[in-house]
Amino acid sequence: PIPLWLNLKLSIGGREPSRLSRLSRCHTMAALRLTAAALCLTACTAFTPLRTTAPRVAARRAVDSEVEAPTRPQDDDATKSISAAYSLFQGSDPTTALKAQILQLGASLDRGQSYNPTAGDYYRVRMEVAREKVEELVAMSGPLPTDLKGIDGEWELVYTTVPHGIFRSSPFFLAVQEAFEYAESKTAFGEDKGNLFFKLHELQTCSWGVSKIGRVAQVIDADAGMLYSEFDTSIFSLTVIPILGWFKLLPTFGGCVITASKAELGEGGKIDMEVEYTTSKPVPGLQGLGKWIWSIKVPVGPVWKLLPWNKGRPPVCSVQLKYVDDDFRIVEDKDGELFVYSRPVFSRP
Repeated sequence: PIPLWLNLKLSIGGREPSRLSRLSRCHTMAALRLTAAALCLTACTAFTPLRTTAPRVAARRAVDSEVEAPTRPQDDDATKSISAAYSLFQGSDPTTALKAQILQLGASLDRGQSYNPTAGDYYRVRMEVAREKVEELVAMSGPLPTDLKGIDGEWELVYTTVPHGIFRSSPFFLAVQEAFEYAESKTAFGEDKGNLFFKLHELQTCSWGVSKIGRVAQVIDADAGMLYSEFDTSIFSLTVIPILGWFKLLPTFGGCVITASKAELGEGGKIDMEVEYTTSKPVPGLQGLGKWIWSIKVPVGPVWKLLPWNKGRPPVCSVQLKYVDDDFRIVEDKDGELFVYSRPVFSRP
């Protein structure tokens, strides 16, 4: 029906409009309706995706035209299918393909710290997939070196299976972990004492985003027989009054924590370490507490032996070298947790 406002009589001097005027109004109404229909059609087509997009994306993800584009695994045990997962670099040799997959999984899991059993079960299946990939690479290992020269230089952590802190690759924390093995009781509250310690340490240092871990690395000096473990930490990266705050409340500061240890690589790939001291150095762009702190070296050995639960034992630990080549190095601690290192793209001076 014609809207009411179009049915109103237009009068000039109180007279009805002519037949020609009424005919003109009808033509105008028809034109308006055609214009509205055209606008609706244009809007619908503008928001309709092209049907050819999905097949093209799927085709690009297939490695070649004869291989069907793979499906993604679901994040639950019932539908988990590792073989169905999309594989990077399928056209490459198996070693390169596995390295690419480990790097991708390590990136998506923030080197493994995205999965936190304290917070919840999410990412657990993804962590299991990553571990299986690392174990596949370990199975391809060739002969291992018998001295530190075979693993000399700088290495950065790209993935680890260890829970409650990727900083646990440091020999200091590895020594803490092994010290609990000598305790009269190895469990507390139904949980392994070592894991409980690191769980509580993580809760105290990382709650509310107080502390964040950045680069984690190791520098091996074969000539000196030393292993320097490094991890960057920043304090108060993001601080604000909840809900009310719209500005940063506290300044950010931090630095690179260094643990210096004597190291020796023997037959069978076992790396024995004894912690000597801890120190720190500045991280470019990150404010520190002051120049005075960078020159402080805290001796670990003498203090460690005085602690009653250590019973005079030195701060020693060991890891097992499982794989090494020009790019990757994988070690395993005494709990069976794996640490994957790669040569850095951007070396720290």
